[in-house]
Amino acid sequence: MDHQSPSQKVPSLCSLRYGLCLLLHLCNATMFSQRWCLSLTMVAMVNSSALQGTPNASASEPLDSTKNPVYNWSPQTQGVILSAIMYGIPITLIPMGYISGVYPIKTVTGLGLLLSSLCSLLIPLAAEAGEALIIACRVVQGLSQGTVMVAQYTVWTKWAPPLEQSRLTSVSQSGIILGPCVSLFVTGFISQSLGWPVVFYIFGAGGCALSLLWFVLFYDDPAEHPWISLSEKEFITSSVMQASSSGKSVPIAAILKSLPVWAISVTCFAFSWTNTIMLMYMPTFLKAKLLINVRENGMLSALPHLLSWVLGNLAGWLADFLLARQILSLIAIRKFFTTLGLLLPTLFTVSLLHPGASPLGIITCLTLASATAGFCMAGMMVNPLDIAPSSNRGDPWKQPAT
Repeated sequence: MDHQSPSQKVPSLCSLRYGLCLLLHLCNATMFSQRWCLSLTMVAMVNSSALQGTPNASASEPLDSTKNPVYNWSPQTQGVILSAIMYGIPITLIPMGYISGVYPIKTVTGLGLLLSSLCSLLIPLAAEAGEALIIACRVVQGLSQGTVMVAQYTVWTKWAPPLEQSRLTSVSQSGIILGPCVSLFVTGFISQSLGWPVVFYIFGAGGCALSLLWFVLFYDDPAEHPWISLSEKEFITSSVMQASSSGKSVPIAAILKSLPVWAISVTCFAFSWTNTIMLMYMPTFLKAKLLINVRENGMLSALPHLLSWVLGNLAGWLADFLLARQILSLIAIRKFFTTLGLLLPTLFTVSLLHPGASPLGIITCLTLASATAGFCMAGMMVNPLDIAPSSNRGDPWKQPAT
């Protein structure tokens, strides 16, 4: 892909592939809203005295106890509940990479989103039954979400022309960032007005509706979609070679020896670690440091992810611009955005350790630490598609070997 020229002019923003990109963006946003709304509802679900380092409830506006059931979970129990969803995700990553190439993407992704949404609907009931059941529910939700996270990469091996790969992938995956932003912003308002259980009912019902919409609108192969225009179909099929993975063995030994694979794995781990810590503990950290109520907490917690969503989308468009104009090579673009997305959050996170940090300084560092991670959307988050077998992707502009 380093040797490419600009593609022919075809509809882009008003095309079917961008419509499906928006649909996948909404699916990711809903799925991650379901994942991270618990980090803020936990503030309302647990007695203030049970939150380690958090002052008495009188420091913030109390919630209506009739709408917000409260539990006496210890800080250790809260940590296990919050992180339980991460137990299920790693289990699905490797097997789903293979399964999504064998079974229909529509089925795998749609069922994963539906199962995650059903688990979200069950969380209030699970909390009433005890912490063991809510932990089990979160683990199953992690399994289903891990399935969708891996399977969606296969979508763009068939639907994304090479020079649109960065923007389509970054826009669809930026829902991963928008989801927490939306959930943290509205969760505080919903918890205070309707009660925290309604948060899970809303996101769960929304996910069920989106999964049904996915089954109706998405087709694995652009050539089979009944609503795609002839010009767009020809453009996609001429630039993306369709190939079947059936009958092909997975080169496990070669994958394990591949330095690019290990580099992507390590950087993905670093990105996920930073993002997870920020999403999981930012609301509790803000309440302990700034003594704010759940509504203000939600608004402040949502701000960093909103900026990260903006930067992630801009990075994807900029990456494709640099590639199309041949300003930078593909590998230079990926390294540049990956470096920005990992180094800048580290610098701003370390700045939080300053003992004399003011409330404004704390909010600024937290915001920039999460926001600058969005650059990774045009870096290592797209990299798996770059190193995937060339038999699945056409390269019509590659220069012949000399």
